[in-house]
Amino acid sequence: MSTVVRVDPRVKGVVVTDEEITAELVDGRVISVPLAWSWRLSEATPEQRSNYELIGQGLGVHWPDVDEDISVDGMLRGTPAARPKK
Repeated sequence: MSTVVRVDPRVKGVVVTDEEITAELVDGRVISVPLAWSWRLSEATPEQRSNYELIGQGLGVHWPDVDEDISVDGMLRGTPAARPKK
């Protein structure tokens, strides 16, 4: 008999380029999504994009300069941030 232990994916580090948001997970996986999925990060400077904090013990990432939060779950599920309606 084997036992399956569910472990939530957690972020170890993040890199944001002009094209994508890439997260390295503590289990060794690397996931990325298009930068366009975050309109706040799309409009941010490279310095603002590189200033991030891990939140929830690595369950998500927060960019304080642009007030953006992205969860690992959202990246894995493919959930882009909606731009506010005018």
